[in-house]
Amino acid sequence: MLTKKVKVLLAEDDMSLGYVIKDNLQDAGYEVVLCPDGQTAIEKFDKTQYDICLLDVMMPNKDGFTVARRIRQLSDMVPILFLTAKSMEEDKIKGFLTGADDYITKPFSMQELLLRMDVFIRRSRKLHADNVQEYSIGQMKFSYTDLKLHTATETFTLTQKEADLLKFLCEHANHILKRDEVLLNVWGKDDYFLGRSMDVFMTKLRKYFKADPNIVLETIHGVGFRFNAEVG
Repeated sequence: MLTKKVKVLLAEDDMSLGYVIKDNLQDAGYEVVLCPDGQTAIEKFDKTQYDICLLDVMMPNKDGFTVARRIRQLSDMVPILFLTAKSMEEDKIKGFLTGADDYITKPFSMQELLLRMDVFIRRSRKLHADNVQEYSIGQMKFSYTDLKLHTATETFTLTQKEADLLKFLCEHANHILKRDEVLLNVWGKDDYFLGRSMDVFMTKLRKYFKADPNIVLETIHGVGFRFNAEVG
């Protein structure tokens, strides 16, 4: 699977500092969304999946603790690091109780921040790889566990084979997959009749994806398929 950029949600009301952090993280290869207050951060997190969240504690329109609580309602796995000018013990305790993974006290060096982020991202990715049964596909959500594909307006119940096929496509998004490779991994063997069956399943999945035009299940004639989608 192609390596994708790590998505960072950065909430910092000091915009001068926020842009310095954002520019440095982007230079290091991260994709960063900068929010000027806590309410904006909550709204962004509600709509998009992020790999790590950097939250200032003292912000207008909901502080960092409130943002962290909302994030933890939606995800137990995304790392949360607080950026704070405070070093008081009770603030750290409150932060950990709301779901923070770590603190970094201002002023800090970008090298220190990058090193701390790397530790948590690696840990999170390992946990995610070991346990993932749910995926975001563009604007859609796919739960392999309960065989559901959710769009903004409706939910489709998949057959087990549809779910098996979609899970395999998600795990190899944006890669060219040969027909025999898909058949062997999803159906267990490669023959003509199973190949025809696979084509029917691919057509059914394309109907589901009409809800998001950015998701394209491409047929590469004479070779196989490529699932063009942002998968998380």
